[in-house]
Amino acid sequence: MIRILLSTKLGECRWSQADLARATGIRPNTINELYHEFTERVSLEHLDLICEALGCELNELIVRVPDENPKVIHTRNGSLNSSMNK
Repeated sequence: MIRILLSTKLGECRWSQADLARATGIRPNTINELYHEFTERVSLEHLDLICEALGCELNELIVRVPDENPKVIHTRNGSLNSSMNK
């Protein structure tokens, strides 16, 4: 699972969502979706603007947390079985 840590980063910087929207020009609704991790897609341009505004690196905003139940299963012979295709 991919986690967006924008709420944590904004808290560390003591910025509001509105502050970030003003600094980056990103729509407040888009910032809110990222903040609450409601979004399914993220613009690379938006990520770059957010990193620039907050003075951080991408790995401080987005992390991957492995799922307890993997969706892709590797078999002994190296082939893949995907639970998403079932």
